[in-house]
Amino acid sequence: MKIKIILMVLSFAILFACNPKNNRSFLPGIYVNNAAGKYSVASDTLVIEAVEGNRFELNRKTGFNLIRDGKKGKREYETEKWNPVYDEETGVLTESRRGKTLTFYPDSNVLKIGSRSYQKVN
Repeated sequence: MKIKIILMVLSFAILFACNPKNNRSFLPGIYVNNAAGKYSVASDTLVIEAVEGNRFELNRKTGFNLIRDGKKGKREYETEKWNPVYDEETGVLTESRRGKTLTFYPDSNVLKIGSRSYQKVN
């Protein structure tokens, strides 16, 4: 019984922390992510701006080095433009062309896309 009560309290705490009304003002800004693996090293920058109503514009800039035979290659760059829509009920941005859901955690200055975490820098 105590476990059920604790789980209920934690559930409400999570819902309160993810309150969509807190998210909307948090959305615009610059977010960064750095990742390294066996085959590449990459850094992502996301710039999110409000456009109109529930529409936003996201510019993604990625720099990466491929690793071949243990050696880092030349730095390469890619850019993408997304047009996600904000859902008032869930508090997330959804980009339908790529099927991406962007979840925001204002208390920790974090944005998550799948398992990848981005830190808000401004």
